Amino acid sequence: MVHTQEPAASAAGRRETHEVTGWVGWILFAGIIMFTGGFFNVIEGIVALARDDFYLVASSGLVIDVDYTAYGWALLIFGLILVFAGYSVMAGRTWARVTAVVLAVVNAILHMVFMPAYPLWSIMVITLDVFVIYALVVHGREMKDYKS
Repeated sequence: MVHTQEPAASAAGRRETHEVTGWVGWILFAGIIMFTGGFFNVIEGIVALARDDFYLVASSGLVIDVDYTAYGWALLIFGLILVFAGYSVMAGRTWARVTAVVLAVVNAILHMVFMPAYPLWSIMVITLDVFVIYALVVHGREMKDYKS
């Protein structure tokens, strides 16, 4: 489905048309994934704070030897930031797209470090982060055209 916006005036006084394609759905998908992923990070952080024995390996078995309590606080705070950024991406904020790409990269790295403790979950999160990065970098501008 292609939706054409009202023609916008350019700097030279010409009228331009912006076509909004189905990729806007990918941008919304990226925002939703960040929003829900942030909630999952918060839950995962609470679990790390409450039950160290829940994970497959001890904290010494992680890529970086860090206590699960510290990791839990990091996930909790980072998850709240992801929720806010995901909501802002869905609202069409330009700054949120840039912030969301940086946060998705950091989230993928964070879960790569955490992979020995919960491998399947970490692989799923990293995969979704790659989709988020792709959608926001390649087609992020279309959301701005959709909102204007």
